[in-house]
Amino acid sequence: MMDALDRFLSAELTQTSDPRITAFVAGMIGEYRPLGVIFYGSGLRKFDGDGLFDFYVIVDTFADWPQSPLARLANFWLPPNVRYVERRVGNQILRAKVAVMSSAQFRARALPSTFDTTIWARFAQPCRLVWVRDPDAADALLHSVRRCVMTAAGWAARLGTDPMDAAGWWESLFSATYRAELRAESAGRGKVIMEDQAERYASILPLAWAAQGLAFTRRGHTLAPQLSTRTRRDGRRRWKRLAQTGRWLNAARLLKAAFTFDGGARYLAWKIQRHNGLDLRLTSFEAAHPILCLPVLLWRARSVFKRD
Repeated sequence: MMDALDRFLSAELTQTSDPRITAFVAGMIGEYRPLGVIFYGSGLRKFDGDGLFDFYVIVDTFADWPQSPLARLANFWLPPNVRYVERRVGNQILRAKVAVMSSAQFRARALPSTFDTTIWARFAQPCRLVWVRDPDAADALLHSVRRCVMTAAGWAARLGTDPMDAAGWWESLFSATYRAELRAESAGRGKVIMEDQAERYASILPLAWAAQGLAFTRRGHTLAPQLSTRTRRDGRRRWKRLAQTGRWLNAARLLKAAFTFDGGARYLAWKIQRHNGLDLRLTSFEAAHPILCLPVLLWRARSVFKRD
């Protein structure tokens, strides 16, 4: 039976996406049948046809998605694998960063026991289920997203300093997760994530606390979870260990991406052209073998690294 958190998330996940996004995803998956495709990130908050959209493809098994045997092995040991995808939709080229993860990996990384903060932190934010295989798949993905939100809310309660409004709890949490992920975003990144979404975050936090039986008091807009000093202290100690592990995990992912990021050369070329105006004009061989061709690409892009 669905509770208030389930109903909130179900309504959010099934909101209509921009038709250009649904067309992009339909073309991207083609004949393949993953469990579902989840749309998230800044492109969800505001459509930017010149930007980069973010998707997670959730599969039953890695055989459900086109990857080399080496990439599948890497995906098994250190998810997710990431690829860069370009597709023409109408008269426009749309671009996306597409991550692939199994449903079992999604479930495990949505739990408070995980040492990987990246998954539950992503899916505690607004997302859309833009393609789903069937109702059973939709239910499974809803359950995993629900667990992500509950895990995030639980950590927010343990890491924050009460009393605060909902925005304060979320900002404190997102600042902690960004530091744990070795990301270079500024300290105000949490506010950017919640831009124009204050009502959403204010609504979902008490629902997530209630769903896990975490008592709290409310005074106006201020919320205060009822946690003992020991619970907070133990939580912060565990977070310190988790953050240290998370930094190693993300460093390992960066190294893995050098060998498994499908389309990485095209992604790099697009980034350079967008930010510096230099068109690298990759050949098909350079796009397929970026590591082998790296010296040539760096020489061609040398003007980007020159200082004025």
